[in-house]
Amino acid sequence: MDLLLLLVAVFAFAWTKKKDQSERIALLGAALSRFDIEKLMESLIDGYLRALDEKDDERQAQVWSYLEAQEQTLSVQFVAFAAAFATEDAAATRISSLPMALPYATRWWPSASLDARQAFALHARGIASVIENQAGLAPKRRAFTLSAELFLMQHTCHWYCRSKSVASARLLARHKTSYAQVLQSVSVSTRDAYSRWAGLQG
Repeated sequence: MDLLLLLVAVFAFAWTKKKDQSERIALLGAALSRFDIEKLMESLIDGYLRALDEKDDERQAQVWSYLEAQEQTLSVQFVAFAAAFATEDAAATRISSLPMALPYATRWWPSASLDARQAFALHARGIASVIENQAGLAPKRRAFTLSAELFLMQHTCHWYCRSKSVASARLLARHKTSYAQVLQSVSVSTRDAYSRWAGLQG
């Protein structure tokens, strides 16, 4: 009987966890489906790698110039996405700050959660700022910083849908970069705003 109860409890936990994650994925997916953010991000990252591998300075400058239009489109689209996501229900847009994923934890323990709408808003500002190059960065440094901004934004998406640990593991697997490295590589303004949002400041 004890074993049966344990199996029922494990099944119920797994089912509820999957249901919670499916709802989150559906909400974020619906918001993103109106935009080409993921495709633009992949195209830009590939473009940056091509530019960095280019030995001819003139050819490299052409690649940087070609990517500018995609950067502007990405910035405009992400600002629009963040604005649209900001209209979603507050309870449905919370991110659990607990060390492990527990189903519907943001609803029964809201004090241990973060507002994803605020995170996407700060990502939108950070991405736009680097693209506008307000800091006057050289092309290579600018591409490096913008890549970090995009990786951190993607980390937030995965954190919202799954958990912070899963998001960090996916970041490392997909981009061979750790969460800590990305956070150190974004702009100072993004790092400060993100640290305040995530409660990383002591």
